[in-house]
Amino acid sequence: MADLKFNLKFLEPPTFKSPEEERQHRKRRLAAAFRLFSKCGFDEGVAGHITARDPVRKDHFWVNPFGVHFSLIRVSDLILVNHDGVVVEGERAVNPAAFAIHSRIHHARPDVVAAAHAHSLYGKSWSSLGRTLDPITQDACAFYDDHAVFQDYTGVVLSTDEGDRIGATLGARKAVILRNHGNLTVGASIDEAAWWFITMERSCQAQLLAEAAGKPHLIPHEMASMTRMQVGSPLAGWVSFQPLWERITREQPDLLE
Repeated sequence: MADLKFNLKFLEPPTFKSPEEERQHRKRRLAAAFRLFSKCGFDEGVAGHITARDPVRKDHFWVNPFGVHFSLIRVSDLILVNHDGVVVEGERAVNPAAFAIHSRIHHARPDVVAAAHAHSLYGKSWSSLGRTLDPITQDACAFYDDHAVFQDYTGVVLSTDEGDRIGATLGARKAVILRNHGNLTVGASIDEAAWWFITMERSCQAQLLAEAAGKPHLIPHEMASMTRMQVGSPLAGWVSFQPLWERITREQPDLLE
């Protein structure tokens, strides 16, 4: 049987007439990502942050204000932070850990538009093992040979030096597991970075459940690599986020305020 081919031209990332138009788009997607993280249960007190590089001032990033619950974040609540840690737009403070980690990720990876980190239940549970995920499911193959483990846990990340080490461990990959801490994902769009975090959390859950029941069968290297190209590309990550965007903006349109 011949391989099926589908026309997905209608599912492509948008283009913009100006950096200011792109800025507004990124802020809307960022607010939506926080609402989705809340629905997924990725909110643990004041922990967790998603950042988006500003397309006008590219050495600045948008982030959630410290102490505001993910379920309440609107576009107008987002703050703009420069790479000295100064809030240049917005009324609230930045989470020091968000600055220490994300400023260095954005510095090390000019290709990264967004980075996501939260203290999600299965992500932090899996991180305690200090292991990368195995290719035991199709979804987990998105991360096959494309994530790493940062083994140097030193408490709450408050130093940009540690942010630099996390960035070095991440390298050119889409994700890094912070041992005893949780997961961090990146992408060329907010949609992509948020989706990688969501599906990585579920992949951690799947492997914990599978190993509790027995010894999972691994997908062979060549097949896992091929599957990564199918489900782990930037476009695949962006496409996977679109139904979630449609759902959350219909359910919670106030996030766009």
